[in-house]
Amino acid sequence: MKPISLAIMLSSAVFVACWTPKVLADVNYQIDLTQPQHHLAKVAVTFPKTDAKSLTINMPVWRTGRYEVLPIADGVRLFKATDSQGNELDWHRTASGEWQVSLLKPTSVTVNYQVYANQLGDRLRHIDRTHAYLDASGIFMYSPSFRHDAVKVNLAVPEEWKSYSGMKPGTKAHSFIADNYDVLVDSPIETGINQHFAFKADGRDYEVVFWGEGNYDTTEIVADLEKISYQASAIWDGYPFERYVYMVHATSGARGATEHLNSTVIQLPRFNFREREDYLRFISTASHEFIHTWNVKAYRPQGLVPYDYQTENMTELLWIAEGSTSYFQHQLLLRAGIISAKEFFDDLSKRITSNQHNPGREIQSIAEASLGQWSSTWGDYAVNHSVNIYSEGYMTSLALDFDLLSQTQLNHSYRDVHKKLYQDFKIPLGYSVDDVKNILKGLTGKDYQAWWQQHVSSPVTLDFDAMLLLAGLQVGYDQEAKNLVDAGLTLTGSHNDLTIANVRREGPAWQAGVNAGDEIIAVNGLKVTASGWGKRLADFKAGDTIELTLFNNDQLAKRTITLAEQPKGEQKISPVESVTAEQKAFLKAWIGIDWPFDSDGEFIKPAK
Repeated sequence: MKPISLAIMLSSAVFVACWTPKVLADVNYQIDLTQPQHHLAKVAVTFPKTDAKSLTINMPVWRTGRYEVLPIADGVRLFKATDSQGNELDWHRTASGEWQVSLLKPTSVTVNYQVYANQLGDRLRHIDRTHAYLDASGIFMYSPSFRHDAVKVNLAVPEEWKSYSGMKPGTKAHSFIADNYDVLVDSPIETGINQHFAFKADGRDYEVVFWGEGNYDTTEIVADLEKISYQASAIWDGYPFERYVYMVHATSGARGATEHLNSTVIQLPRFNFREREDYLRFISTASHEFIHTWNVKAYRPQGLVPYDYQTENMTELLWIAEGSTSYFQHQLLLRAGIISAKEFFDDLSKRITSNQHNPGREIQSIAEASLGQWSSTWGDYAVNHSVNIYSEGYMTSLALDFDLLSQTQLNHSYRDVHKKLYQDFKIPLGYSVDDVKNILKGLTGKDYQAWWQQHVSSPVTLDFDAMLLLAGLQVGYDQEAKNLVDAGLTLTGSHNDLTIANVRREGPAWQAGVNAGDEIIAVNGLKVTASGWGKRLADFKAGDTIELTLFNNDQLAKRTITLAEQPKGEQKISPVESVTAEQKAFLKAWIGIDWPFDSDGEFIKPAK
């Protein structure tokens, strides 16, 4: 494989940055990826001349889109700093992501280091024989002294590789430019052996880059991404970008997605694209990340403006950043005709069921969950005592949307809140809790202090029956659904493993003193297997008592459980009898479609 070196750059107008760039020499990055087989990159960054006595060099401790401190600098070795004549400079490390370089005279500074990149699932950095995915927070060090200066990036890559980024390209392949480090850190690079597609929608340029073999249909994906692109006007009155890049990874197991300033990366296991359920997961993720281009990247809470890459960025409004994005993602797909009304309501009913079975909603508010996101873990304690900014943020957004529609006789919805946030609080501004309340009051004439205290600042249990009735809907189990016995616990799900993952607060197992981590051995003195656990419970009925034999901290123990009952299957949303014109109008104002049910209460099949 033959390396290619590149150097010529242009000035950029990709993004109106948080600070006006100074007219100084650029910060220049050189990335050597010519030997990718060991997941290693050689990085050189040259900072402009400074007359300071020392220069602070940082590697971020978290990456945008993931509100969690990560051991990013652990992948750095062979750090070296030199002056403009190539003389080595003294340095010492002052924090996990910080180096201090001593300067004896005015000089430019070049820093060299090696990066290990094998964290594909973190969407941080990954290099192998076929590609490199470079999130700047995991690759590019920066100096606070030059954070606002223009940036040039040059890649040396194997000959057959092609490079793409949301950044503006240079005049030659494998080179990019950005107005400053904040644009660079939010503009990942995908370089390697890939497939590339392009389309235009509503005056914007879009690109789709696929890496990895899989059972995806590029024609279907590109066509659906184009359909999504036309739906932005349902919420906002403009675009924060001229060009947008979708990066799709078909992986050996990694999954997830991350939004960026001008692009997104979406990962799914390589054979998880074809089945309808799998495809809906992919395309709803794409919709979610597209919405983030406004909600988070164009406007975001004050606690996230500007980003502080070296510490947590605290805000009690992360539920708006993430949960509201989840709330809108299926609405855009529905408006675009990518999903059916049945698929939309199936998703909503699953979310309602999940909410109703989450004991944590009685303990933690969504504001507290937002503040605690940086230190959150998802285990037995969290399930019983926490809410999630994505799923519960969705529900808070739903409740706020229905309240707005009701208060304004369908003249305003939650979409108008986000339209106003985009109009009035574009970066470098950031919005506060009071700003959101003021927008709500401006739309409705109502003071939202009490509503906010009840639904955001306090744990809340929503009345879904009353809410959905406004739209002529109801949620419940089918009449044919049978009730099953419930022990109030879940297993890890691992093959032939009877270890308990979670014990539901105040449920039967909780009342009996069963703990997460216990390993079940027998029921009523008879051995039980993981595959036979459900069948064994089916031998009993609600109210029966059973004796579990289990290991608790490696000690044999017995616990007596009085079984409860749980409905079988998932809830479904259906129309109420004798739906009114007002209810039909409410539904259309809410999700933008006509009444989707026929006279028998069945979903009208979409026209082919």
